[in-house]
Amino acid sequence: MEINGHCDENFSSVLEAFEDNFQNHDEVGASFAATVEGEMVVDIWAGHLEREKNNAWNEDTIVSTASITKTMAAISALILADKGELDLDAPVVNYWPEFGVKGKEHVLVKHFLCHSAGLPGLSKQYKLKEMTDWDLMCSDLANQELWWNSGEKCGYHTMTSGFLIGEVIRRVSGRTVGAYFNDEVSSKLDADFYIGTPEEHHHRVGNMIPPNAGDMESIEELNHHLDFTPGSVNMRVMENYDFEEDHQAIMATPEWWKAEIPAGNGMGNARGVVRAQTAIANQGKAFGVQLISNEICKRANEVQISGIDELIGIPMTYCMGYAQRDEPFSVFGDPKTTIHWGGNGGSSVIIDMEAHLCFSYVMNRMSGQMLGDKRADNLGYALYAGLKD
Repeated sequence: MEINGHCDENFSSVLEAFEDNFQNHDEVGASFAATVEGEMVVDIWAGHLEREKNNAWNEDTIVSTASITKTMAAISALILADKGELDLDAPVVNYWPEFGVKGKEHVLVKHFLCHSAGLPGLSKQYKLKEMTDWDLMCSDLANQELWWNSGEKCGYHTMTSGFLIGEVIRRVSGRTVGAYFNDEVSSKLDADFYIGTPEEHHHRVGNMIPPNAGDMESIEELNHHLDFTPGSVNMRVMENYDFEEDHQAIMATPEWWKAEIPAGNGMGNARGVVRAQTAIANQGKAFGVQLISNEICKRANEVQISGIDELIGIPMTYCMGYAQRDEPFSVFGDPKTTIHWGGNGGSSVIIDMEAHLCFSYVMNRMSGQMLGDKRADNLGYALYAGLKD
């Protein structure tokens, strides 16, 4: 098969793993990129935009990266903190006064970044298109009671985390989270990634391919840790969504692409993700640009809370906008200095602060797994093998 892009000779094993994903793991279209010491060492892509293989995945193809978008909102908040404009340890009401009702006066900004705020879901069920209404979503969250006392438990804020930290960013900077990210990150680092994708880029967007039958047959086994008991946090969050809607169709519309949903609708490719996140791995510097200070990079890896996640039911260690790379995830590098995030369906970004290494995998064929993906793991292990050589 044809793999496009470039790969330093030290990482030839990555090319083999990338090809193996297509041959043995039902890959359709994908990209992978990695930096070491702030410079790109791998930037490859291959495959097609659909199972029928009519259109090739190109160098500038962008697709939905799902929850990888959360890391873009996080780095935006970290930059605001680095500038002295946002205190991550301050009460949210200092910046968003309307939020301070129904017992939420003591919620801190950092609780939004470490999934411990106690607002993992919305107050009622919404149509997916309604979730593109920023003011509606923020109003819902501002007027809710906490599901638990902030900072005492962690529970993955699947969709709400982006609205929460995004509204703080908007209140502080006067810009939407998408505009702030574009101005302060992507424009400075030439990162091809968007929270709210402008129309001029829509012709490059590839639709996502749903999990295949084999993936879905094993989804119960893969998600055995989820609590489907009525009234559980997981079920309350699931009730936010109208499952009679064709979500896949809605997410393939220009209206969805243009909306700013910083927990889940960012568009990009592996190169764009890596260009945006490399500074965290490299003491704040990437591609010759000192984006942020080394001190704020350390805060990104500052553990905020650990424990059984109330939503996903497994042990998690949440930092400031990221999670530490530890079990049950495959471990690359030292778990204490390696942070990560993943997107529903398989995309991922890993930041190894000790090795000054950042890499990302972005694809269009979604797996049935909620956490982790063997295709991304294959590439990660191959990359580290080349790093040791």
